[in-house]
Amino acid sequence: MPVLNKPSAPLSPLPVFNVTQKYVTLFGIKVHALSESDALDNIDAAVREKKSLHIGMLNAAKIVNMKRSPDLNLDVQSSNMILADGSSLVAASKLLKHKLPERIAGIDLMHAILRRGSDRGYKVFCLGATPDISAKTEIEIRRQYPGIIIAGCQHGYFSDDQEESVARQIADSQADVLFVAITSPKKEQFMARWNETMRVPVVHGVGGSFDVLAGKVTRAPLLWQKYGMEWLYRVKQEPRRLWKRYLVTNTLFIVLLAKEMIFPSKSR
Repeated sequence: MPVLNKPSAPLSPLPVFNVTQKYVTLFGIKVHALSESDALDNIDAAVREKKSLHIGMLNAAKIVNMKRSPDLNLDVQSSNMILADGSSLVAASKLLKHKLPERIAGIDLMHAILRRGSDRGYKVFCLGATPDISAKTEIEIRRQYPGIIIAGCQHGYFSDDQEESVARQIADSQADVLFVAITSPKKEQFMARWNETMRVPVVHGVGGSFDVLAGKVTRAPLLWQKYGMEWLYRVKQEPRRLWKRYLVTNTLFIVLLAKEMIFPSKSR
């Protein structure tokens, strides 16, 4: 779908959805202590009530990058429902005595939203990935979740100057849910910058999930996922590109965890 050139008139932002469930503070970040079912109930309520629910997904690498980048830290913490997308974060929560109930992987939450949305007729907008992957993602959603209404699709290869037009295109679609498949930190920046303009009740950053859904990338087997080794499976698939990144971020996360156990951070 092409980027629109003529922006529509601005509309008032949606009221913010209030997530009432408890949260824990980890590494100075408020993380909601929710199960996937709890998260889905919040998402469903936000869609029903037409209120803004901006979902932030947190894992070890993102925590490390948030400590490096104040802007990314602000963008992620502007989300009003932050979830643990990483087994290492759940394990760390136990060591820090602020236990999270379970890991909620971004791709699993995306599929859960689509399953529930297929029964309820959610209107979904898909943003990100290459034009080819974007087209295949739309086909797969229609095939696997026939009750979903595709409000629109837009690939992720647009310039900074085109961001506002993309945001207004999404607003004009009147989608209930927006999936953002753009790499960090551009994903978080786009979601935070244009959330009010887009006026989509539920905004969920899904990273590389479209590549998996479209069949370009194979997800780790369930046993690897169960033992928190999904990152290692990714390194196995793309060792030259990913081994150094994970070596550095995993090491730095262990250092941060050790510091946190001695000197706990306060929430913002």
